[in-house]
Amino acid sequence: MAKHYFEDFKAGQTFFGSSRLSVDKADILRFAAEFDPQPFHLDEEAAKNSLFGALAASGWHTSAMTMRLLVDSQAPVAGGLIGLGVEDLRWPLPVRAGDTLRVEFEILGTRESKSRPQQGLVRMQISTFNQRDEIVQRSVNTIIVPRRTFAAAAEQSRTSGGLPSEGRKE
Repeated sequence: MAKHYFEDFKAGQTFFGSSRLSVDKADILRFAAEFDPQPFHLDEEAAKNSLFGALAASGWHTSAMTMRLLVDSQAPVAGGLIGLGVEDLRWPLPVRAGDTLRVEFEILGTRESKSRPQQGLVRMQISTFNQRDEIVQRSVNTIIVPRRTFAAAAEQSRTSGGLPSEGRKE
């Protein structure tokens, strides 16, 4: 699958087509035991008496699963998904054992980096859905994306045996 560079992203684009990820009870318990050991993530009885009313995945687990789905999505980013920051992160509904997740994202805007012309910044809204098309996580993220023109020049230099001028020892 072709990698997407900064120039490939435009405000208003929406990307669908992520793979699906099924969540089971063992996944919820394993993640919670290591990273978010609160009773409503670890114990079904305690979860029944909580705000959630039943065992719920940690929001951080949902974020980690969202990241996996993004990496496997139809829009692989050249250089990887390098996050600059998250402006807004919400979990409107809990993820439960038996849920199947997928992601969509919309490009909200792009801008060239002022200090690093070889890259740009892409701001996107990422939505994670369960099998009922209910949003279980939504965030607004900014990622750093390489620019195609600089990547091509670096690749040409690498394949011709030269190093980019800033890497040469003279």
